[in-house]
Amino acid sequence: MRKINRNLTEGHTGRHLVGLTWPMLMGLMGMVVFHLADTYFIGRLGVQQLAAIGFSFPVIMLVNSLAHGVGIGTSSLVSRNIVGVDRRFVRMMSSRAILLGLIIVLVFVAVGLLTIRPLFTVLGAEEELLGYIYDYMSIWYFGVVFVVVPMIGNNIIRATGDTFTPGMIMMLAALINFILDPLFIFGIGPFPAMGIKGAALATVISRSTNLVLVLIILIRRERLLTIYIGRFRDVLKTWVDVLHIAGPASLALLITPLSIGLITRIISGFGKEAVAAFGVASRIETFALMVISALGSVLIIFMGQNISQLKFSRIRQAVRYSGIFSLGWGAVISIVFFFFAEPVSALFSENELVKDTTSLYLKIIGMSYGFQGLVMISISSFNGLNKPLPAAFFSVVRMMGLYVPFAWIGSSIWGLQGVFWACFSANLISGIITYLFLIRTVRRLKSFHSHLPENTYPDGMYTA
Repeated sequence: MRKINRNLTEGHTGRHLVGLTWPMLMGLMGMVVFHLADTYFIGRLGVQQLAAIGFSFPVIMLVNSLAHGVGIGTSSLVSRNIVGVDRRFVRMMSSRAILLGLIIVLVFVAVGLLTIRPLFTVLGAEEELLGYIYDYMSIWYFGVVFVVVPMIGNNIIRATGDTFTPGMIMMLAALINFILDPLFIFGIGPFPAMGIKGAALATVISRSTNLVLVLIILIRRERLLTIYIGRFRDVLKTWVDVLHIAGPASLALLITPLSIGLITRIISGFGKEAVAAFGVASRIETFALMVISALGSVLIIFMGQNISQLKFSRIRQAVRYSGIFSLGWGAVISIVFFFFAEPVSALFSENELVKDTTSLYLKIIGMSYGFQGLVMISISSFNGLNKPLPAAFFSVVRMMGLYVPFAWIGSSIWGLQGVFWACFSANLISGIITYLFLIRTVRRLKSFHSHLPENTYPDGMYTA
């Protein structure tokens, strides 16, 4: 029976965070390159096709949010059990989580295929774009299973302390997509020119490699999947435990595509070029923040393992190190975009208005990325500490309480630039408040458990 790959309750905190983050970063970089490649090659087709992808971005984020939410719940649960609980129980727990993901896939695909045109009409897509959107999404939906299951599976692998393997799997998928995109989109060699449909097909094929490799790792190497998942009431209990985190986490993550959908609706009033620029800038933003995203994923498993053994000194160190890094990284990105926003924007579109709008977005909002990072690492820490409600609350506050209303007001007074400054303000305010509340939460947890020694839960899961 395999032991845990890395025990995060011992050793130097900073080294653990760095050692786990860089392979996670490689995987996230692969996924960002995945989306940037789609944006780049589709951008060669024209502004209409690029705008169609811009409209699809909220829906793609919706699927990723559902999958990521279940993945977060699974990662938190497994990491709080992996140190002291029997491996056979963890194996059934992981299998039940995968089954939950499959059920979610079936429901989402059925609903999604039936609502393509009405949904994107509500989002503000004009008739000339709906054809391109349908071509892309009708193929993309059939690949949802290749998104959800590997995302949950990768989170299970990470919970054991191995972030290298999931990172390399994600990099491989990105490489395959990068190769297939131009072949299918433009019809190079024996391949027919499929346009935007080719981009969707390349995505489905490359994602399928993720599924195969993740299942091989979980079954053959980790031995964390089994056909026998126990009694139905035990399955339901695991689902409840996963959804205790995944429910609020998914809600928090769903707020983002919902909010982005509303922001897209506001921006669509400024023309299709503005929508195209927003889609491009959103993908560049994901790239700029991927280091923080990687650190956030690591914090879930680090917090989970350490809270299970009441290692509060290590938890406080992780919070401090992460906050300092987020602000420092944000400052670096802000400087880079101040000087290089124009050439970066020019990589994705030849349209002058699209380039100028993308550049303006990056310069304004880029100044707040350090504070947006504080929100991201705080939310991950809350989930790792088995405190999903604050994570969901602050996500809702940032997007629906601040960003959307600020954007609506800003667009009415200052136009498109007002939308960008609204995002800057939302990031700044929510970053400070969320991080301070995380510090307060850790102090209260330590005080609540002050009568207990470390390693109080060596044979069971921390649930308080």
